[in-house]
Amino acid sequence: MTQTTDLNAYYDVIQTLGYLLTPAEAQRWSTAVLKTLGLNMSRSAKKQLKKALPKELAYDVGRIFRLVHFRDKTMPREDFLKECARRAGATDPVFARHPVKAVLHALKDLLDDATIQTVTDALAPEISRLWQEA
Repeated sequence: MTQTTDLNAYYDVIQTLGYLLTPAEAQRWSTAVLKTLGLNMSRSAKKQLKKALPKELAYDVGRIFRLVHFRDKTMPREDFLKECARRAGATDPVFARHPVKAVLHALKDLLDDATIQTVTDALAPEISRLWQEA
């Protein structure tokens, strides 16, 4: 299987589980969740995640930049969902739980157990539970 085929399957999972209408929406949500994850995990965990992902997805994790940013180690689930929805161009953070969980589920399918555990440990407790539920 080539990387393109793998990413098509990845986006298909997001589209199906996230109740999205098009593959373009799945890509937009994937990018939004990856950027938000990148801002909310330690540098070492982000580096390990980037290393484990295909190049296109790894780029999204590391692409985000804020001039002054301090990671919120106690970020509530609702704030994470709102931030993902905002980045995806959505207006309904309540609906966001579906595509966000779909992206997290599809990501976990691409990762090995060690990387999954590293990401779990690097996230705020409520976001970590969301990651584990996906």
